[in-house]
Amino acid sequence: MLILDGKIASAAVKATLLAQTQALTIAGKRAPHLAAILVGNNGASETYVASKVKNCEETGFESTLVRLDVDVTEKILLDKIIELNNNPSVDGILVQLPLPKHIDEAKVIETINPAKDVDGFHPANVGRLVQGLPTFIPATPYGILLMLAHFDIPTKGKNAVVIGRSNIVGRPMSILLSSNIPQGNCTVTLCHSRTKELETHCKQADIIVAALGKPEFLQANMIKKGAVVIDVGITRVNDNTKKSGFRLLGDVHFESVAPLCSWITPVPGGVGPMTIAALLKNTFQACQQRH
Repeated sequence: MLILDGKIASAAVKATLLAQTQALTIAGKRAPHLAAILVGNNGASETYVASKVKNCEETGFESTLVRLDVDVTEKILLDKIIELNNNPSVDGILVQLPLPKHIDEAKVIETINPAKDVDGFHPANVGRLVQGLPTFIPATPYGILLMLAHFDIPTKGKNAVVIGRSNIVGRPMSILLSSNIPQGNCTVTLCHSRTKELETHCKQADIIVAALGKPEFLQANMIKKGAVVIDVGITRVNDNTKKSGFRLLGDVHFESVAPLCSWITPVPGGVGPMTIAALLKNTFQACQQRH
């Protein structure tokens, strides 16, 4: 069993981006600029956004963090997005999810200029992804592709199972793995809560992407020996023995599954760092397009 270490792979991506950003500035052009909007003070969202800002600094990017109260009106949020759309110095815009229930998430995503939608959630970018056209790939699936490439994991002709059908991870991941790209060409089964005989599907998989948000759902009896297991899940579970008061669990029961795998991602330190690395790559791409 070998570890798909997201910290190592993301460091390689960021090193390349730093060099590319330095080349831009030496040529007299400005560095990429990412703007993030955070609504409320959700603990997990605070952590994610802080990490994104820190990673921008490490790669020479500019970053702007816009904080809005949890009870902000939908109109004020949409107006702020439009303001960033019209700001020529901003290359990428992301709105940290989830949003308060009184705000229409779909309307927020659709308000972001597709050319600045570095999260890859806008319907225009999703449509281009489905058609195999150049676009911004959603950050988590893109990060997984970058990880597979970094560790030279073969995918061509492999059977892949994706557990979870969210628009953020599951659906785009299934499309990418089945696409005619270097980290694709798999035969993909997309599983979800209504899938019958899920264990049977999983035991036939060479590659499993677990993205359903249920802690330690994937157990040892559900995989075959030598499988590549990618754990997208990350859930805070109360733990009084920890200084933070919680610990993080993935969707995979790591202790029982890991010994059977050829490769497996840890939680934390696996997909998470790669998601941010992919977001930075999308932002650099957006900057290049604007230049």
